Amino acid sequence: MTMPTLRSIVATLVLASGMVAGISQAAPAVFSPDGVAIRGYDPVAYFTESKPVKGTDDFTTEWNGARWKFASAANRDLFLATPEKYAPQYGGYCAYGTAKGHLAPTQPAAWAVIDGKLYLNYNEQVRTRWKKDVIGYNAEADAVFPKLLSGPVEGE
Repeated sequence: MTMPTLRSIVATLVLASGMVAGISQAAPAVFSPDGVAIRGYDPVAYFTESKPVKGTDDFTTEWNGARWKFASAANRDLFLATPEKYAPQYGGYCAYGTAKGHLAPTQPAAWAVIDGKLYLNYNEQVRTRWKKDVIGYNAEADAVFPKLLSGPVEGE
């Protein structure tokens, strides 16, 4: 049996530390692929126009660890005044997935505003399933969401 070289020991330690870091890495508070919330859609437009509207690089802000885009300065200013009112629930992660105990990505077209709150889902089929028991699923999601932020996120 040969004695491991210092180089192979260091390489093994570096690899092992990277694996441990990956396991313990917390999820971002906001689902934000490439650092952009709602895949670049304007959160205020869901309320004011009742539809998803793409934001622009002309009107942005940083909030809760993510970059938010808006279709207008007026929408950006509304958001800045009360971001919690316009930001999607569960950090923009899938409302149904959160209720089921995991953080899943979302699509801007799979949305609903219910009782003055914006919810996003993985896709429109999942949104349909979630809408069958919004109160029940949201109660489940409310209970687990803070714990889920300390774990990994499903693929985007």
